[in-house]
Amino acid sequence: MFGYITICKPELKIKDFERYKAFYCGLCQELKEKYGMGGQMTLTYDMTFLVVLLSSLYEFQTEEESHRCRVHPAKKQRMLRNSATSYAADMNLLLAWYHLKDDWEDEKKVSSLAAGKLLKRKAGRIEETYRRQSRVFEAALGELSQLEKEKSTDIDQTAGCFGRLMEELFVYRKDMWEPTLRRIGFFMGKFIYIMDAYEDLEEDLEKGRYNPLRELRKKEDYEQRVGDILCMMMGECSAEFEKLPCLTDIDILRNILYDGVWNRYRLIQKKKQEEKKGNE
Repeated sequence: MFGYITICKPELKIKDFERYKAFYCGLCQELKEKYGMGGQMTLTYDMTFLVVLLSSLYEFQTEEESHRCRVHPAKKQRMLRNSATSYAADMNLLLAWYHLKDDWEDEKKVSSLAAGKLLKRKAGRIEETYRRQSRVFEAALGELSQLEKEKSTDIDQTAGCFGRLMEELFVYRKDMWEPTLRRIGFFMGKFIYIMDAYEDLEEDLEKGRYNPLRELRKKEDYEQRVGDILCMMMGECSAEFEKLPCLTDIDILRNILYDGVWNRYRLIQKKKQEEKKGNE
């Protein structure tokens, strides 16, 4: 369900792209050192956004390093790491474990069961450290799972569950920025959930799987409605972001919020147009 919150590379300055990549590689290295190769496999762009956002807001002291990796063995890669990197790595692995656990319980995927067992002990330690987040994650995902079993078509309710999860994720500290970070996370979470449902709809219908958009799809203005909902979610998210006193990496953050989040949507639209032309 993750992978939607990323940059629009063509619209980003080279120096900003290199810095974003360094944060991404730093998160990857953090996952490797804390949780091994299994941890690295959980890496997402969405968590890189969280690292950049929290780093900018709280102005953490960021360390620059260089390491080789399996993807780029010939040349050392620049990496940026700080307190936000460590937090994002923990949340990344915890959410991956919940996702694998959910896949096993709902679809009995053996691969998810096996991978989940490898992460269970590590995830348990994170739950102990971040009890506030883990309690909300489990409750939100439990409610979402029940709604999906009931085949709910209330997109606001289902997306709201994932919104509450992301809301809690974005609260790094209980401070004056908590209300704003909560709203950013909430609307971003709803956007991710709806975008994921939109992208998977045709395949879900074909395979008889649950999708909260299946009834809305029957409306003549389905595409317009989904587009409007997604724009509303990101509009609210971006409006809240602009309330934060972020200066460092502001161009990266705005590139993601105003452009990068639409990368997959644009690809979906392009694919649909090509299919339409092919059927004419």
